[in-house]
Amino acid sequence: MPFPSTMDDWKRIAEGFMEKWNFPHALGALDGKHVACKCPPGSGSTYFNYKKFYSIVLLALVDSDYKFIWADIGGRGAASDAQLWNASDLKSAIEDGDLDLPDAEPLPHDTEDIPYFYIGDDAFGLRTFMQKPYGHRALALEERIFNYRLSRARRVVENAFGILSNRFQVLMSTMQHHPSTIRLIVTTCLVLHNLMRTRYPRLQNRLVDHEGRNQEIVPGEWRNGRQMRDCQVVQGPNRDNREGKKVRNTLKHSGLILKLVLFLGSTT
Repeated sequence: MPFPSTMDDWKRIAEGFMEKWNFPHALGALDGKHVACKCPPGSGSTYFNYKKFYSIVLLALVDSDYKFIWADIGGRGAASDAQLWNASDLKSAIEDGDLDLPDAEPLPHDTEDIPYFYIGDDAFGLRTFMQKPYGHRALALEERIFNYRLSRARRVVENAFGILSNRFQVLMSTMQHHPSTIRLIVTTCLVLHNLMRTRYPRLQNRLVDHEGRNQEIVPGEWRNGRQMRDCQVVQGPNRDNREGKKVRNTLKHSGLILKLVLFLGSTT
């Protein structure tokens, strides 16, 4: 599970999202899941999550091909994925400028520089380096198109977790080990998952979501079985900031989005 160490590594990830999911400048999709465990001795309720069972949290970043490129494993179940993200070494490295991320540059057919970013759901605060869908109800057409495009790209992390839990059923059990051992087991599952995706990329493609003839989303087979539990969405100190909103609005009005809006308008 090699972490991208150069600007070229990150650009290859962004190119993958553009080629496969038609979404620009994405450096990975982020999400968190619970892995059930017995109550660790002396831990009180810190591992007891909102779904009423004990767990550790797997917070992971996934590329366009369903491979894991970073993971924070072992967060206590009572914490939300946003809380774990805010305390993570990856977020700190981004904010401190320690990662060799690509410089901001224009999107295809545009002239305004746009930073590269990660994509998540509403649990994460909107930043220049973290984009998420619009959340209010009365959405303009451009906003609905943007939400569709971003959510389509973000499905890679949901499907990666689906493939992972389908392949390694131990993740669906209640592990009886110490949290440090559980971290080792989960890490091993992630590495083996990436190895299988690299060596046999088509082996479990039937499990993932795909698009039908009319570009509707057809749920993958993994959704028919047991699934890893989502983390709690916590609102509050994770508020969106102004610069993050500016980037999202620029993306909304980009040539790529507007072309799709004009196409849909011409067909109605």
